[in-house]
Amino acid sequence: MQGFIANQVKKSYETKQAIYENKELMELIQNVSQITIEAYKKGNKTLIAGNGGSAADAQHIAGEFVSKFYFDRPGLASIALTTDTSILTAIGNDYGYEKLFSRQVQANGVKGDVFIGISTSGNSKNIIEAFRECKEKGIITVGLTGQSGGAMKELCDYCICVPSNETPRIQESHILLGHIICAVVEEELFGKGFN
Repeated sequence: MQGFIANQVKKSYETKQAIYENKELMELIQNVSQITIEAYKKGNKTLIAGNGGSAADAQHIAGEFVSKFYFDRPGLASIALTTDTSILTAIGNDYGYEKLFSRQVQANGVKGDVFIGISTSGNSKNIIEAFRECKEKGIITVGLTGQSGGAMKELCDYCICVPSNETPRIQESHILLGHIICAVVEEELFGKGFN
């Protein structure tokens, strides 16, 4: 058992090490942070969605934006599209599960917002439908996914593909990426900045 536990920790840090050593990926994270900063500066918001553990990540990241991350500052508009059971069950019942997020994007998204779709496989139908709706509305799209990128890799403006095929390692890295983006946005908008 001890060896299994040690191996899980090892795989987790090896995935994060692979992100750290990938200059292109690090630059992409910086670019996503920057477009999120620009959206907030223009009075826009973030919309975030995922399924299962990725739904929890969506809520976690939205919570960091709305409340605070490292320090006290004004709240930033962010909506996790995974939280309202009445909306979720109405859309699921009336339109089908694949429309769960696209319908909310249609209702609440405006041009210049940033939609963050989280899917470890990159093939979640309801995330893909949301990306398509975003394109119609001029909403900037960011994908957080696994190594292959899946179908959503070609559908979003920015796709951060975690260099792993293991769901737990991908999800652990997704929350790291969410934390980094929140920290950069908070520092640039309300801290001392990086210049």
